[in-house]
Amino acid sequence: MERTGPPARFSGLLAALSAALLVAGGLAASAPAAAAADTDLARNGGFEAGLDGWSCTGGSGAVVSTPTHGGTSALKATPAGSDNAECSQTVTVKPDSTYTLSAWVQGSYVYLGASGTGTTDVSTGTQSSPGWTQLTTTFKTGAATTSVKIYTHGWYGTPTYYADDLTLVGPGGDPVAIPATPAGLRAGTTTSSSVALSWTGSTGAAGYNVYRGGTKVLSVTGTSATVTGLAASTAYSFQVTATNSAGESAKSATVTATTAAGGGGGGSGLPTHALVGYLHSSFANGSGYTRMADVPDSWDVIDLAFGEPTSVTSGDIRFTLCPVTECPNVESVAEFKAAIKAKQAAGKKVLISIGGQNGQVQLSTTAARDTFVSSVSKIIDDYGLDGLDIDFEGHSLSLNTGDTDFRNPTTPVVVNLISAVKTLKAKYGDKFVLTMAPETFFVQLGYQYYGSGPWGGQDPRAGAYLPVIHALRDDLTLLHVQDYNSGSIMGLDNQYHSMGGADFHIAMTDMLLTGFPVAGDTTRVFPALRPDQVSIGLPASTQAGNGYTSPSEVDKALNCLTKKTDCGSYTTHGTWPGLRGLMTWSINWDRFNNGEFSKNFDAYFGG
Repeated sequence: MERTGPPARFSGLLAALSAALLVAGGLAASAPAAAAADTDLARNGGFEAGLDGWSCTGGSGAVVSTPTHGGTSALKATPAGSDNAECSQTVTVKPDSTYTLSAWVQGSYVYLGASGTGTTDVSTGTQSSPGWTQLTTTFKTGAATTSVKIYTHGWYGTPTYYADDLTLVGPGGDPVAIPATPAGLRAGTTTSSSVALSWTGSTGAAGYNVYRGGTKVLSVTGTSATVTGLAASTAYSFQVTATNSAGESAKSATVTATTAAGGGGGGSGLPTHALVGYLHSSFANGSGYTRMADVPDSWDVIDLAFGEPTSVTSGDIRFTLCPVTECPNVESVAEFKAAIKAKQAAGKKVLISIGGQNGQVQLSTTAARDTFVSSVSKIIDDYGLDGLDIDFEGHSLSLNTGDTDFRNPTTPVVVNLISAVKTLKAKYGDKFVLTMAPETFFVQLGYQYYGSGPWGGQDPRAGAYLPVIHALRDDLTLLHVQDYNSGSIMGLDNQYHSMGGADFHIAMTDMLLTGFPVAGDTTRVFPALRPDQVSIGLPASTQAGNGYTSPSEVDKALNCLTKKTDCGSYTTHGTWPGLRGLMTWSINWDRFNNGEFSKNFDAYFGG
């Protein structure tokens, strides 16, 4: 059930406040004057330093230049689904002392409060404030209280709110000491792409930073972490530090661990930087039909578009060449197969792509799962292909209500797809090439929303590819998310990014290579993929799809991700020279556009 209003305790609170705090128009009484010895303890309460010092749930907070109450910046926070857009910070205080918390806010159902006071936690709010309104509350700390959390938040289902000039006035707390260096760092379970670490906690630590080879790769609050995105059969060194508001400890002693052999993902024989393209094999459109033998040598992976089901739920996948009435220049099946063999002899990989815009596939039963395995196997065997591309779009993947953990999916269409692909992988072995081409809605949108959400009401397809990618990450050769035909998507900087320029590709790819909490839940983090598993998906021309990106902008995106130059306003969380490459829709549209896309790729990577 979707929550659309404040709970009873806040409704009662607001009614009680109407006489004591809220005056005409929702304006609260002015804060009492501070005692001479008191100081403002809130860090960056005017948001002039961005979100420094603040943490906002679900990536809901951002800093804006208008509207503001004072200075040049203010907080903008947007509730979404089950997230009430709480922005908070922890402040050091003195025990048994009185503090006054105040902020200027604007919006509907905006709250200001403090928790962990050691006495009675406090909260105050306004139901409606179209202009700036000051909220104020006072509390006393307990006899042993040395820190409190101060916060603002909105309410479920309500619009964006704004806050500015937040203060916490009272006696300053005792200085916080930097925590001691963590001890007992040890390596646990290793896979071909990850290492599990654990250590002994440090007194006074609020969190820990994990370093790999001297570079910070993770920040966690507990005393364990799993570092992902590693290469197989490779030795890595790790250290950990403890952090709190005072700073960061020295690095711990180094521990070394070697990843397991295998590396997963198949795809042996792919070049370090690969170009992936879809070939319109079963249909024609305005780009014209391209025979397999005429595919330019630039393309390292050729996805045959498309294998489609006999019905949405049958699992029975069929593939046929474009009929001669639609494609007058189509080759014979024998010529097509011979051309595939020639491409493979030249080191290219040829895959069957299942789905596409019109090929809805829902493996809702085990019978459909088994039929999928047998029918896809027949296509692979008949044409001598190297593997499978999963291009499920539309309503193929959708999460059932209550399926909220991508690590343990329960929805049959998801569970059966994972099982089917694992069966195919086991049948064909390590050389089986597995790629996926989901839309951003099914992957990066999962940073904000996952399925129908804990309260229902969200699109159940949001983030629905995440459990599939996660379960198959050790079998996955390439993930090339379609950075086109997409709405604006929030990145790890908690800003929305729009397709068509380098910024979109940088932000979307950074999410895959860094990992992200799913639906804002920091206990459910989608781990980073290896850079050799990731390619960027783009349209080859303006006719191929919305989100066309010029070659110069493509180069900027590659420069940022592989060299950390030309990054613009977005700051990536790493540098990945091993990024596999690019994917495009499509080979046909690239030929129609005089090879602009493939020529630019070759020029950039020296092909």
